Amino acid sequence: METTDKKVDMILESYNKYDLTNRIDKDHIVSRDTLILLVKELRKLLFPGYFDNKRIKKDYVKFFIGEKLEYIEYTLKKQVERALNNDNQNDDNIKKAEEIVDKFIDRIPVIREYLYTDIQAAYNGDPAAYSTEEIIFCYPGVFAVSVYRIAHELWLLGVPMIPRIISEYAHNLTGIDIHPGATIGKYFFIDHGTGIVIGETTVIGNNVKIYQGVTLGGLSTRKGQQLKGVKRHPTIGDNVTIYSNTSILGGETVIGNNVVVGGNAFIIQSIPEGMKVNIRNPQLEYSVDKKYEKDFWDFSI
Repeated sequence: METTDKKVDMILESYNKYDLTNRIDKDHIVSRDTLILLVKELRKLLFPGYFDNKRIKKDYVKFFIGEKLEYIEYTLKKQVERALNNDNQNDDNIKKAEEIVDKFIDRIPVIREYLYTDIQAAYNGDPAAYSTEEIIFCYPGVFAVSVYRIAHELWLLGVPMIPRIISEYAHNLTGIDIHPGATIGKYFFIDHGTGIVIGETTVIGNNVKIYQGVTLGGLSTRKGQQLKGVKRHPTIGDNVTIYSNTSILGGETVIGNNVVVGGNAFIIQSIPEGMKVNIRNPQLEYSVDKKYEKDFWDFSI
């Protein structure tokens, strides 16, 4: 039986051999756990009174905002600075992190504006919803989109790594994978949501509704890093509905305004505006054992 020292040496050898999977002798990288706590505090600011344990009184709401902002600014600056240092360590990153966080804080009212429209779209588009409160508390699509709205602003500000960590937090909880680089307009509604994928260069217009299992993806990633920065995901126009398990692929694929795409479609070419796209239903065939023949005819009638 091998001694503990021998086992330690084997693991140390693997550290040297597979150096991409460790960060020995390097400065601290961003903290995933801290970023998750930060997202939770941001959602309390975006939806005041929903996710706090204590009632927020109107007379003290200004204090509530100030308290949240103090934590968010301090924590986010530290994490952004670490992310910047990971890419290129220099003294200017402290000032750059402060500037980024200041710009992000200025965007919070805009994020709330977009989320307001998303919740309205969810309520108007789902007869199973009995209140907007139910939507904010319960709908995985609204949770995923709210986290995306946060991550997207940080992505636009050029923050490395952090937007992806934040997005993957929502992906892990909901099964909805929205890349923070995607551009998504107002009144966006994800119904049910499980298994949705929205790629980095996807552009989605206003008043778009998509169902579970939809993929807005690339045609091929065989070229790998050579495709970085290339438009590889589709563009979806305004007032589009995409039903479940449909795949729309390719950077040159444009779905026009007012298009309805039925379930299980596989689309790699553009669709003009106003069209309805459906997969022809397969024909059902029934065969029956003779001893069940009576039940079969009763069923078919």
